[in-house]
Amino acid sequence: MMMYKDFIKRAIDIVLSFIGLVVLIIPMLLVAVVIKIDSKGPVLFKQQRVGLHKKPFTILKFRSMPTDTPHDMPTHMLNVAENRMTRWQSFMRKASIDELPQIWCILMGSMSIIGPRPALLNQEDLIAERDEYGANDVKPGLTGWAQINGRDELPIEVKAKYDGEYVEKLNTGGFSAFAMDCRCFFGTILKVLKHEGVVEGGTGAIESEEGVLLEK
Repeated sequence: MMMYKDFIKRAIDIVLSFIGLVVLIIPMLLVAVVIKIDSKGPVLFKQQRVGLHKKPFTILKFRSMPTDTPHDMPTHMLNVAENRMTRWQSFMRKASIDELPQIWCILMGSMSIIGPRPALLNQEDLIAERDEYGANDVKPGLTGWAQINGRDELPIEVKAKYDGEYVEKLNTGGFSAFAMDCRCFFGTILKVLKHEGVVEGGTGAIESEEGVLLEK
């Protein structure tokens, strides 16, 4: 029953992330060029996140915020005026283009395509909630069950509950676990195309006229 979780899921991650890098390498290079032209600062944003069994790993994203944005604060703890972002940065975040470098993290094995989104090291409330559901004992994902059920709009306790539902289904193994991953994968594509659930301000936040922004 655990063959899918322990072997097949990783094989799918390797194959799809490799294909993704091959297909997207030129578009990603173009994105990197636009970032350098659009604003001062590095192309990539690197940050320590909570990985499998709560071991830290370095997540990669395209930089989509001003360089003076505090580096390791959760979204709901910091406000940054929206007019500080360039139009390109705003577009990257709404279209989730900034997440593409995480394909490399998937190929290297620190992340999976589907799983709970990796928390910041100082998001102790979210980490504690996930402990109750065993959600810290699976690889974090590029997207997951919580992301197609509200994404940034979800309060922490609700997000952790959805992560727990995913872990429970994953632990059953077999076709039901594979079906859940497929549901998350294709559901995410629809969410991204519709720009649904992306609330700048993060967990449990409501978008205001002023805008609330942070690298998340």
